[in-house]
Amino acid sequence: MSDETPQAGDLLVRIGAIVFLVGALATLATVLPLFLGTQPLPWEFYWVSMLMGAGFLIAGAGVVRSVSAQRRQAEAATAASPPAPSAR
Repeated sequence: MSDETPQAGDLLVRIGAIVFLVGALATLATVLPLFLGTQPLPWEFYWVSMLMGAGFLIAGAGVVRSVSAQRRQAEAATAASPPAPSAR
């Protein structure tokens, strides 16, 4: 287990990675009969293989959400800190 607290977008990245892996396995299962010379799989596997792209988009949305949350935190920290005195 990690000691870090979960950040905004972490769950989306994890879900996206899982969806991507499911799609990648379906893509592998879809392409494998072409190399083995066996009967192609049913059309449902072709639709499941599209999850690879959906998982990539979900993970990307999680990264964008994480970046925007970190940007908001940095702006809030900058606004809360007193301005540095100028050396004249």
